Amino acid sequence: MTRGYGVFKRMFNPLVLSLAVLVATISLPAVAAEKLILAFGDSLTAGYGLGPGEGVVPRLEAKLRADGLKVRVHNAGVSGDTTTGGRARLAWVLASLKTKPDLVILELGANDALRGIDPKLTRANLDAMLGDLKRRKIRVLLAGMMAPRNLGQDYARAFDPIYPTLAKAHGVALYPFFLDGVAANPKLNQADGMHPNAQGVRVIVDRLAPAVKQALR
Repeated sequence: MTRGYGVFKRMFNPLVLSLAVLVATISLPAVAAEKLILAFGDSLTAGYGLGPGEGVVPRLEAKLRADGLKVRVHNAGVSGDTTTGGRARLAWVLASLKTKPDLVILELGANDALRGIDPKLTRANLDAMLGDLKRRKIRVLLAGMMAPRNLGQDYARAFDPIYPTLAKAHGVALYPFFLDGVAANPKLNQADGMHPNAQGVRVIVDRLAPAVKQALR
């Protein structure tokens, strides 16, 4: 009887230990992994004319973290970049990251419009970038732009629909106008009238953040 109890005890202890570990594992709250957002754009993304921590990227990261999201927003903005330049460097930027982004905010096209570049070329470049990101299975939030009205109605009619049309064609989320609430407001822009100041960035981030959160879901 004593010998049998000893054998049973030796068998039972590992079983109890295994069950205890299993229960403890199940009981532990899941630790969410940090999500990586790639902000890929031009000077509006890069933070042209702004001090450290004042640009859209650091402000957006701070806003999302304050809202309870565990995220890191990587700044891949290049001042003066066009959709042609973005298309040329997209693969290199993605390869330089240690992990695949959970979301790409694609913000390009403003410099195309300012230079009067043929909207057909802008559309082709954005279409190619969206196609590349789709093949890589990376979610996208496409940030729309609007043509300056001094270029005429014909140019605006050709340029403005590029973003909603491509977003629908590729099945990606669309933020209709990156400078919504800021464009043409002297109080929210720097002296050049094109780049948001720190106060303007706050407006952009407050309006953009809900769309970013939705896209991450």
